[in-house]
Amino acid sequence: MKHIYKAGTKKDAPTLLLLHGTGGNEHDLLSIASMIDDRANVLSVRGNVLENGMPRFFKRLAMGVLDQEDLALRTKELHDYLNKAATEYGFDRSNVVAVGYSNGANIAANLVMTEANSLAGAILYHPMIPNPDAQIPDISKLPVFIGAGKNDQMVPYEESKGLKKMLEDHGAEVAMHVEPYGHQLTDSEVDASKQWYDKNFN
Repeated sequence: MKHIYKAGTKKDAPTLLLLHGTGGNEHDLLSIASMIDDRANVLSVRGNVLENGMPRFFKRLAMGVLDQEDLALRTKELHDYLNKAATEYGFDRSNVVAVGYSNGANIAANLVMTEANSLAGAILYHPMIPNPDAQIPDISKLPVFIGAGKNDQMVPYEESKGLKKMLEDHGAEVAMHVEPYGHQLTDSEVDASKQWYDKNFN
């Protein structure tokens, strides 16, 4: 997978796995990663699927309708790639925290919901429920941050709320930050995720 890897300066800090939104690329969330933890390793990945020339992490059939078959395939692909990258770059595979926005947040959520022990935590900005029928593994005590917009036209607030409940029902410890805005990622949302991260990983 096309990616950027930057080694961090703090040995026991997590590796931040950056997952962009539709039409983005591996450069999009680098500044966010610096705000969250400028001493962590960073692995920023570009989605392998193109939709009208725009990179994504998996296909969709229509707006808000995900291609479940492709989602499963691409989630497994990302999981396998993480294992490979950990060997290649020498980071701790058991200490990876995803930072995903929109489409990137959805594949990160699906990683948590389908691959056991795939992540040490996740920051999900504006996610939906990617896979309502997921056979969720043991995610008890897994720290997850969800950022949502009350007036999000792309991902209804109820979807993000539903994901929170689904993860909590399987034991995850989910913090949710809600903005009165739409689908855009705001400074205050990033600030809230940094405070959550510091509490859980610093």
